[in-house]
Amino acid sequence: MDRLSNTVRPYAWGSTTAIPALLGVAPTGEPQAEMWMGAHPGAPSRITRTGSAPAATSPAVTPSAEQPLTDVIAADPVRELGPATVEKFGPRLPFLLKLLAAGAPLSLQVHPDLAQAQQGYADEERRSVPIDAPHRTYKDANHKPELICALTPFDGLCGFRSPIEAAEAMEGLSVDSLKPYADLLRAHPEEAALREVLTAILTADPAQMTETVTAAAAAAERLGGTYAPYARIAHHFPGDVGVIAAMLLNYVQLQPGEAMFLGAGVPHAYLDGLGVEIMANSDNVLRCGLTPKHIDVPELLRIVRFEATDPGVLRPEASPSGEEVYETPVDEFRLSRFDLSPGAAPVDLTVATPQILLCTAGAPQAGDLGLAAGDSVFVPAGEKTEVSGTGTLFRATVVA
Repeated sequence: MDRLSNTVRPYAWGSTTAIPALLGVAPTGEPQAEMWMGAHPGAPSRITRTGSAPAATSPAVTPSAEQPLTDVIAADPVRELGPATVEKFGPRLPFLLKLLAAGAPLSLQVHPDLAQAQQGYADEERRSVPIDAPHRTYKDANHKPELICALTPFDGLCGFRSPIEAAEAMEGLSVDSLKPYADLLRAHPEEAALREVLTAILTADPAQMTETVTAAAAAAERLGGTYAPYARIAHHFPGDVGVIAAMLLNYVQLQPGEAMFLGAGVPHAYLDGLGVEIMANSDNVLRCGLTPKHIDVPELLRIVRFEATDPGVLRPEASPSGEEVYETPVDEFRLSRFDLSPGAAPVDLTVATPQILLCTAGAPQAGDLGLAAGDSVFVPAGEKTEVSGTGTLFRATVVA
């Protein structure tokens, strides 16, 4: 197995302290939002493997030098990923694992399903929209289901609540300009009500919406309680249309060890906390608020699933081996957790698929490598792997 050297992304919404605290290093004073583990081309992990041949795309890399995991996989995908993974997903690692530390709300967003992503990507390619254009929606042809597992108390928004609950929340603020939205929510069947109100919010006159958000934020601040999350959101995004759109969604508080799965078309946003996130290897995001970035309203309305849903807090299912699995309906990733106890027998993790192991607490042993909190390793498919010692390990792999 190979110890990973990972990139920490300094997005503005990131916590300045959560990731440094986990890693046991001093904060820099700058946001540290995400630590990426995997082979995403935007920030691939790096490994040092003596005797491994670098990919042809990196002729300057010597066999003993640190090299991107993308290059290592490209040089021999069947060896690294296993034949079943390559046959099912192609010659690339199909998931990306992250430590995510939110100190402020992320954008309110949805992700397309696989068919929608393929169609949208092909359309923008056909229209020659530059891949790095600010108004480009589809960066690739893949879907982006994701799972977030809380390491600390973690707040977020996930899926629409019932139109009646959303109407009651808006009415409770006693803001006159919210009344038309509440009336619409009460007047129509669920799908039509949610669609009409989100459309009305996103297409409202910007000046009038700024006034509405300002009044709603002041009322939420005054009332507190269940309105406190919206006051916090408005503090970070004053006047943003997403503050009102957020009131249509379920507010979720995860405790450490609990998780939340985000499927295609489900609007969501992370608000605060530290977690382990895993997702299919894609950059496709359609935003609908809490962001200065481009909002493609027609495409967003095509992708969103307008149905009230239970946010579905996930708790891991234990197996006889001690592995606690977070079950999801996708094959690109499988996330599980091990709480290793002192004196227990080593646990055999050998499988025919690629793995990334991430330590979040303690000092466990993975093969010959001692790990500390924040350390991670890449395990090629089929490589003999045992873990032991004391601590918490997350295991990311695929269903192939």
